[in-house]
Amino acid sequence: MAAEAQAPTAVVETAKRFLASFLRPTRILVAISGGSDSKGLLLALNEAIEADEPNRFSLVACTVDHALRPESAEEARGVAAFCASIGVPHLIMRWDGPKPLTGVQAAARAARYRLLADAAERLEAGCITTGHTGDDQRETILMRTQRAQGPGASGMASATLYDRRIWVLRPFLDLDRASIRVFLAARSATWFDDPSNANPVFERVRARAELARSPQAKEGAWDAVMRARSSARAATLIARHVRVHAGLVTEITRAPAEQRDVDWQRALLALVAVIGGRAHIPAADTVERLTTFLQQATPGRLTAGRCVLDRRSSGLYLYREARGLQVLRLAGGETGLWDGRFRVHNGRDAPVSVVAEGGRGPQQQRLIAAGLPPGVAGRASLSAPQILPEDGESVASVTIEPRIGPYDTFLPGFDRIMADRIAGLFGRAHYPPPPVHDLLTEMER
Repeated sequence: MAAEAQAPTAVVETAKRFLASFLRPTRILVAISGGSDSKGLLLALNEAIEADEPNRFSLVACTVDHALRPESAEEARGVAAFCASIGVPHLIMRWDGPKPLTGVQAAARAARYRLLADAAERLEAGCITTGHTGDDQRETILMRTQRAQGPGASGMASATLYDRRIWVLRPFLDLDRASIRVFLAARSATWFDDPSNANPVFERVRARAELARSPQAKEGAWDAVMRARSSARAATLIARHVRVHAGLVTEITRAPAEQRDVDWQRALLALVAVIGGRAHIPAADTVERLTTFLQQATPGRLTAGRCVLDRRSSGLYLYREARGLQVLRLAGGETGLWDGRFRVHNGRDAPVSVVAEGGRGPQQQRLIAAGLPPGVAGRASLSAPQILPEDGESVASVTIEPRIGPYDTFLPGFDRIMADRIAGLFGRAHYPPPPVHDLLTEMER
């Protein structure tokens, strides 16, 4: 049976505890759709600030109009009017342009966070809050475990860094939707439901229906503490066993003896994703393939997620396989992502193209000079980026930096220690810490 709804005061008390977790005063942007969860979040935060923290916090709000339904624009204007009625500044950000024929929810999610981050910048907010609830958390856990996402599958983090730009905080993960609706009803506040929330073509809707039949979240998922501890230990293993050369080759010279160590598997999978230019960690079936390969004693190669694992007597080497390497053309002043692995900024006035070096170039020589086996250096350099100026002039003002694919767009707060360790290996700065006390804040003390 579903959990019994809590008293309306529990929602405001949750908002007050959330405000008490901040390290410094800030302006908070609330992502509000007009549904019950986000509307409850805005009202609860507004009440909590007025009651206890009027000099430390202020609220702004943003509604993203995905323009997927004819009535969405009018709904967004209704939310704007509600925000005005309680004195909260509000922006409507519209997702313009053509919409994909498939994967529309994933594309909408990407657009939503991009537009929310832009709104936070315009409104000078220090963080974004969303109204995700315990119901959403149970659905997320069910979906991720059903997808067999590999070791460490867990729910949403209470804090997630978006695009290295701004933290997205979820203060209501311990509240159920029924409690929020009781809170809204006590204040005579109405809400509306997006009809897509009842469309079984979407995975989350199917998960919601399954949980309605059997409310328990699937067993085996990790909680935030387990995930944070695992990430901290994975970071330690990475520091002991891993080196990275030119952002192209990961060298593992003394791998842990037990390849089924879950924390080591998580570390290795994250490195595979970075080298392969992927935004997501490989799935569980890839874990089995990797484990079987690594337990063998003989030299050999295995490809997974566009990453080659090359085992030699001197160690294990990871590099991008030399296929599917596209050309990226950048106009003057433009920035782009090449192969999912490198962020390239053209500081020139004239265009440049980014292509694969193809071997026997300067990167191959640098890798050999770094002490890598010539065969590894030659194979890895085939997929190294090369800048070609269309006017034949200098490319000194073109900058290239590795992209940490699994974390540079969405970094769950409980993975920050491991992400920082990986970023450092690739010559990137650490990720900014969240504006609130979190698990890692306590672990680092």
